[in-house]
Amino acid sequence: MKATRFSSAIYVCLLLVPAWAQQRDIEDYQPLLIEQLEATEVGRYHAQEARQGAAADADHIYAIVNFIIGQYDKTSGKLIQRWQGSRGGPIRHLNSCFAENRKLYCANSNFPEVPMASSIEVFDTGTLKHRQSLSLGILDEGSLTWFDRLDDGWLAGFAHYDADGGLSYKDHRFATISRYDNAWRRLGGWMIPESVIARMQPYAASGGAIGPDGLLYLTGHDRPEMYVLAAPAMGPKLEHVATIAIDVEGQAFAWDKSEERVVVGISRPNSEVRAFTVPEVQLPEGLKRLTEVNFSL
Repeated sequence: MKATRFSSAIYVCLLLVPAWAQQRDIEDYQPLLIEQLEATEVGRYHAQEARQGAAADADHIYAIVNFIIGQYDKTSGKLIQRWQGSRGGPIRHLNSCFAENRKLYCANSNFPEVPMASSIEVFDTGTLKHRQSLSLGILDEGSLTWFDRLDDGWLAGFAHYDADGGLSYKDHRFATISRYDNAWRRLGGWMIPESVIARMQPYAASGGAIGPDGLLYLTGHDRPEMYVLAAPAMGPKLEHVATIAIDVEGQAFAWDKSEERVVVGISRPNSEVRAFTVPEVQLPEGLKRLTEVNFSL
Protein backbone atom coordinates (compact mmCIF):
# COMPACT_ATOMS: atom_id res chain seq x y z
CA MET A 1 0.00 0.00 0.00
CA LYS A 2 2.86 2.45 0.78
CA ALA A 3 4.32 2.03 -2.72
CA THR A 4 0.89 2.55 -4.27
CA ARG A 5 0.29 5.74 -2.23
CA PHE A 6 3.75 7.07 -3.17
CA SER A 7 3.12 6.43 -6.90
CA SER A 8 -0.29 8.09 -6.68
CA ALA A 9 1.24 11.15 -5.02
CA ILE A 10 3.76 11.53 -7.85
CA TYR A 11 0.95 11.21 -10.42
CA VAL A 12 -1.12 13.89 -8.65
CA CYS A 13 1.89 16.26 -8.52
CA LEU A 14 2.51 15.83 -12.22
CA LEU A 15 -1.10 16.71 -12.92
CA LEU A 16 -0.66 19.93 -10.94
CA VAL A 17 2.40 20.99 -12.97
CA PRO A 18 1.44 23.15 -16.00
CA ALA A 19 1.72 21.32 -19.30
CA TRP A 20 4.26 23.83 -20.63
CA ALA A 21 6.57 23.11 -17.71
CA GLN A 22 6.57 19.39 -18.52
CA GLN A 23 7.71 20.00 -22.12
CA ARG A 24 11.47 20.45 -22.37
CA ASP A 25 11.51 21.14 -26.12
CA ILE A 26 9.67 24.51 -26.02
CA GLU A 27 11.94 27.48 -26.75
CA ASP A 28 11.40 31.20 -26.21
CA TYR A 29 10.82 33.28 -29.35
CA GLN A 30 14.08 34.68 -30.69
CA PRO A 31 13.81 38.07 -32.45
CA LEU A 32 15.27 38.39 -35.93
CA LEU A 33 18.66 39.92 -36.53
CA ILE A 34 17.79 43.25 -38.20
CA GLU A 35 19.91 43.96 -41.26
CA GLN A 36 21.61 47.39 -41.27
CA LEU A 37 21.91 49.02 -44.70
CA GLU A 38 22.45 52.45 -46.26
CA ALA A 39 20.77 54.19 -49.21
CA THR A 40 22.91 56.01 -51.80
CA GLU A 41 21.91 59.51 -52.87
CA VAL A 42 21.59 59.93 -56.65
CA GLY A 43 20.00 63.38 -56.98
CA ARG A 44 18.47 66.38 -55.26
CA TYR A 45 16.07 69.17 -56.23
CA HIS A 46 15.30 72.46 -54.51
CA ALA A 47 11.54 72.70 -53.91
CA GLN A 48 9.89 75.11 -51.51
CA GLU A 49 6.92 72.72 -51.14
CA ALA A 50 9.13 69.92 -49.77
CA ARG A 51 7.53 69.84 -46.33
CA GLN A 52 5.37 66.71 -46.20
CA GLY A 53 6.57 64.34 -48.88
CA ALA A 54 7.64 63.69 -52.47
CA ALA A 55 6.64 61.61 -55.48
CA ALA A 56 8.05 60.96 -58.95
CA ASP A 57 7.19 59.71 -62.40
CA ALA A 58 9.31 59.26 -65.52
CA ASP A 59 9.61 63.01 -66.20
CA HIS A 60 8.69 64.83 -63.00
CA ILE A 61 9.37 65.28 -59.33
CA TYR A 62 6.51 66.29 -57.02
CA ALA A 63 6.91 68.12 -53.72
CA ILE A 64 4.00 68.22 -51.28
CA VAL A 65 3.02 70.47 -48.39
CA ASN A 66 -0.45 70.49 -46.79
CA PHE A 67 -2.62 71.96 -49.59
CA ILE A 68 0.08 72.70 -52.22
CA ILE A 69 1.75 70.42 -54.80
CA GLY A 70 4.73 71.54 -56.89
CA GLN A 71 5.65 69.72 -60.11
CA TYR A 72 9.30 69.96 -61.21
CA ASP A 73 11.15 68.86 -64.31
CA LYS A 74 13.28 65.86 -63.40
CA THR A 75 16.15 66.87 -65.70
CA SER A 76 16.44 70.63 -65.10
CA GLY A 77 14.84 70.88 -61.67
CA LYS A 78 12.70 73.82 -62.82
CA LEU A 79 9.19 74.36 -61.51
CA ILE A 80 6.65 73.44 -64.20
CA GLN A 81 3.35 74.10 -62.43
CA ARG A 82 1.72 74.17 -59.03
CA TRP A 83 -1.63 73.15 -57.60
CA GLN A 84 -2.73 75.19 -54.60
CA GLY A 85 -5.81 74.77 -52.48
CA SER A 86 -7.20 77.21 -49.93
CA ARG A 87 -6.01 77.65 -46.37
CA GLY A 88 -8.69 76.11 -44.17
CA GLY A 89 -10.28 74.48 -47.23
CA PRO A 90 -11.42 70.87 -47.78
CA ILE A 91 -7.88 69.64 -48.42
CA ARG A 92 -6.02 70.50 -45.24
CA HIS A 93 -3.11 68.14 -44.81
CA LEU A 94 -1.75 66.20 -47.79
CA ASN A 95 0.43 63.58 -46.11
CA SER A 96 1.85 61.64 -49.06
CA CYS A 97 1.39 61.00 -52.79
CA PHE A 98 2.45 58.55 -55.49
CA ALA A 99 2.29 58.80 -59.29
CA GLU A 100 0.73 56.13 -61.49
CA ASN A 101 -0.80 56.10 -64.99
CA ARG A 102 -0.76 59.91 -65.33
CA LYS A 103 -2.46 60.37 -61.98
CA LEU A 104 -1.15 61.56 -58.65
CA TYR A 105 -2.82 59.73 -55.75
CA CYS A 106 -2.62 61.57 -52.41
CA ALA A 107 -3.53 60.81 -48.79
CA ASN A 108 -5.31 63.71 -47.10
CA SER A 109 -6.37 64.15 -43.48
CA ASN A 110 -7.86 66.83 -41.23
CA PHE A 111 -4.82 66.76 -38.89
CA PRO A 112 -4.59 68.17 -36.21
CA GLU A 113 -8.37 68.19 -35.80
CA VAL A 114 -10.19 65.43 -33.92
CA PRO A 115 -12.07 63.25 -34.52
CA MET A 116 -9.65 62.13 -37.24
CA ALA A 117 -11.06 62.02 -40.76
CA SER A 118 -9.33 61.21 -44.05
CA SER A 119 -9.79 61.24 -47.80
CA ILE A 120 -8.00 60.22 -50.98
CA GLU A 121 -7.45 62.96 -53.55
CA VAL A 122 -6.48 62.34 -57.18
CA PHE A 123 -4.80 64.83 -59.52
CA ASP A 124 -3.99 64.78 -63.25
CA THR A 125 -0.20 64.79 -63.68
CA GLY A 126 -0.49 66.59 -67.02
CA THR A 127 -2.42 69.59 -65.71
CA LEU A 128 -2.31 69.10 -61.90
CA LYS A 129 -6.06 69.65 -61.91
CA HIS A 130 -8.00 67.88 -59.18
CA ARG A 131 -9.91 64.95 -60.70
CA GLN A 132 -11.42 62.79 -57.97
CA SER A 133 -12.05 62.55 -54.24
CA LEU A 134 -12.87 59.50 -52.12
CA SER A 135 -13.84 60.28 -48.53
CA LEU A 136 -13.01 57.64 -45.94
CA GLY A 137 -14.70 59.70 -43.24
CA ILE A 138 -13.96 59.00 -39.59
CA LEU A 139 -12.14 55.72 -39.14
CA ASP A 140 -11.24 53.98 -35.90
CA GLU A 141 -7.90 53.06 -37.50
CA GLY A 142 -6.75 56.70 -37.17
CA SER A 143 -5.48 59.31 -39.60
CA LEU A 144 -4.53 58.17 -43.14
CA THR A 145 -0.88 59.03 -43.81
CA TRP A 146 -0.04 56.81 -46.80
CA PHE A 147 -1.51 54.16 -49.09
CA ASP A 148 -0.31 52.03 -51.98
CA ARG A 149 -1.60 49.40 -54.37
CA LEU A 150 -1.37 45.78 -53.25
CA ASP A 151 -2.42 43.23 -55.86
CA ASP A 152 -5.96 44.22 -56.93
CA GLY A 153 -6.60 46.20 -53.74
CA TRP A 154 -4.92 48.65 -51.39
CA LEU A 155 -2.61 48.79 -48.39
CA ALA A 156 -2.92 51.83 -46.12
CA GLY A 157 -1.18 53.23 -43.04
CA PHE A 158 -3.07 55.03 -40.28
CA ALA A 159 -1.48 57.12 -37.55
CA HIS A 160 -2.23 57.84 -33.91
CA TYR A 161 -0.31 60.51 -32.01
CA ASP A 162 0.68 61.14 -28.41
CA ALA A 163 0.23 64.92 -28.60
CA ASP A 164 -1.60 67.33 -30.96
CA GLY A 165 -4.00 65.56 -33.28
CA GLY A 166 -4.16 62.51 -31.04
CA LEU A 167 -6.83 60.91 -28.89
CA SER A 168 -6.60 60.73 -25.11
CA TYR A 169 -7.32 56.99 -25.11
CA LYS A 170 -5.04 55.93 -28.02
CA ASP A 171 -1.34 56.78 -28.32
CA HIS A 172 1.21 56.17 -31.12
CA ARG A 173 1.19 52.42 -30.43
CA PHE A 174 -2.28 52.15 -31.99
CA ALA A 175 -0.96 53.04 -35.46
CA THR A 176 -2.02 50.31 -37.86
CA ILE A 177 -1.64 49.01 -41.39
CA SER A 178 -4.84 47.86 -43.09
CA ARG A 179 -5.55 45.82 -46.21
CA TYR A 180 -8.51 46.75 -48.44
CA ASP A 181 -10.05 45.44 -51.62
CA ASN A 182 -10.43 47.66 -54.68
CA ALA A 183 -13.67 49.17 -53.30
CA TRP A 184 -11.98 50.08 -49.98
CA ARG A 185 -13.65 47.35 -47.95
CA ARG A 186 -11.34 46.25 -45.14
CA LEU A 187 -9.98 42.71 -45.44
CA GLY A 188 -7.49 42.64 -42.56
CA GLY A 189 -4.30 44.24 -41.36
CA TRP A 190 -1.18 44.18 -39.20
CA MET A 191 0.43 45.83 -36.21
CA ILE A 192 3.75 47.65 -36.56
CA PRO A 193 6.48 45.90 -34.48
CA GLU A 194 7.79 47.58 -31.33
CA SER A 195 11.31 47.97 -32.74
CA VAL A 196 9.86 50.31 -35.38
CA ILE A 197 6.96 52.09 -33.67
CA ALA A 198 9.14 52.98 -30.65
CA ARG A 199 11.47 54.96 -32.93
CA MET A 200 8.54 56.89 -34.40
CA GLN A 201 6.97 58.10 -31.15
CA PRO A 202 5.28 60.39 -30.35
CA TYR A 203 4.16 60.16 -34.00
CA ALA A 204 3.75 57.23 -36.42
CA ALA A 205 4.70 56.29 -39.98
CA SER A 206 4.61 59.37 -42.21
CA GLY A 207 5.49 57.41 -45.36
CA GLY A 208 4.99 53.89 -46.60
CA ALA A 209 4.98 51.91 -49.83
CA ILE A 210 5.37 48.37 -51.16
CA GLY A 211 8.82 47.92 -52.67
CA PRO A 212 9.57 46.18 -55.97
CA ASP A 213 10.55 43.15 -53.86
CA GLY A 214 7.09 42.88 -52.26
CA LEU A 215 8.29 44.05 -48.83
CA LEU A 216 6.89 47.07 -46.98
CA TYR A 217 9.07 50.17 -46.54
CA LEU A 218 8.19 52.78 -43.88
CA THR A 219 9.57 56.14 -42.77
CA GLY A 220 8.77 57.94 -39.54
CA HIS A 221 8.34 61.60 -38.71
CA ASP A 222 11.89 62.85 -38.18
CA ARG A 223 14.58 60.14 -38.08
CA PRO A 224 16.87 59.61 -41.13
CA GLU A 225 15.84 55.96 -41.33
CA MET A 226 13.73 53.66 -43.47
CA TYR A 227 12.30 50.46 -42.00
CA VAL A 228 11.69 47.29 -44.01
CA LEU A 229 8.93 44.93 -42.89
CA ALA A 230 7.89 41.43 -43.96
CA ALA A 231 4.68 39.51 -43.33
CA PRO A 232 4.83 36.94 -40.52
CA ALA A 233 4.11 33.25 -40.99
CA MET A 234 1.50 33.63 -38.22
CA GLY A 235 0.16 36.30 -35.91
CA PRO A 236 -1.01 39.93 -36.32
CA LYS A 237 2.35 41.71 -36.28
CA LEU A 238 4.73 42.51 -39.14
CA GLU A 239 8.41 41.54 -38.81
CA HIS A 240 11.16 44.16 -38.85
CA VAL A 241 13.85 42.75 -41.16
CA ALA A 242 16.05 45.77 -42.02
CA THR A 243 16.78 49.40 -41.21
CA ILE A 244 18.18 51.58 -43.98
CA ALA A 245 20.05 54.80 -43.20
CA ILE A 246 18.80 57.50 -45.59
CA ASP A 247 19.68 61.22 -45.63
CA VAL A 248 16.18 62.63 -45.15
CA GLU A 249 14.49 63.64 -41.91
CA GLY A 250 11.59 61.22 -42.06
CA GLN A 251 8.29 62.29 -43.66
CA ALA A 252 6.70 60.70 -46.73
CA PHE A 253 8.53 59.13 -49.67
CA ALA A 254 7.56 57.35 -52.89
CA TRP A 255 9.12 54.85 -55.25
CA ASP A 256 10.17 56.23 -58.64
CA LYS A 257 8.84 53.32 -60.70
CA SER A 258 10.65 54.56 -63.82
CA GLU A 259 13.98 53.76 -62.14
CA GLU A 260 15.41 50.63 -60.52
CA ARG A 261 15.04 50.64 -56.71
CA VAL A 262 14.95 54.46 -56.48
CA VAL A 263 12.91 56.39 -53.93
CA VAL A 264 12.36 60.12 -53.50
CA GLY A 265 12.03 61.75 -50.08
CA ILE A 266 12.43 65.23 -48.62
CA SER A 267 14.75 67.23 -46.42
CA ARG A 268 12.46 69.72 -44.70
CA PRO A 269 15.22 71.98 -43.26
CA ASN A 270 16.79 72.32 -46.72
CA SER A 271 13.56 72.47 -48.79
CA GLU A 272 14.85 69.67 -51.00
CA VAL A 273 13.55 66.57 -52.69
CA ARG A 274 16.28 63.90 -52.63
CA ALA A 275 16.52 60.71 -54.67
CA PHE A 276 18.20 57.53 -53.43
CA THR A 277 19.04 54.07 -54.63
CA VAL A 278 17.81 51.60 -52.01
CA PRO A 279 19.89 48.43 -51.47
CA GLU A 280 18.44 44.95 -51.83
CA VAL A 281 17.04 43.42 -48.64
CA GLN A 282 17.31 39.74 -47.74
CA LEU A 283 14.05 38.02 -46.80
CA PRO A 284 14.64 35.81 -43.74
CA GLU A 285 13.52 32.21 -43.93
CA GLY A 286 9.96 31.61 -42.81
CA LEU A 287 8.69 35.12 -43.57
CA LYS A 288 6.63 36.30 -46.54
CA ARG A 289 6.51 39.21 -48.91
CA LEU A 290 3.30 41.17 -48.48
CA THR A 291 2.45 40.38 -52.09
CA GLU A 292 2.41 36.66 -51.15
CA VAL A 293 -0.19 36.93 -48.40
CA ASN A 294 -3.65 35.50 -49.07
CA PHE A 295 -6.38 37.33 -47.15
CA SER A 296 -9.09 34.78 -47.83
CA LEU A 297 -9.62 31.57 -45.83
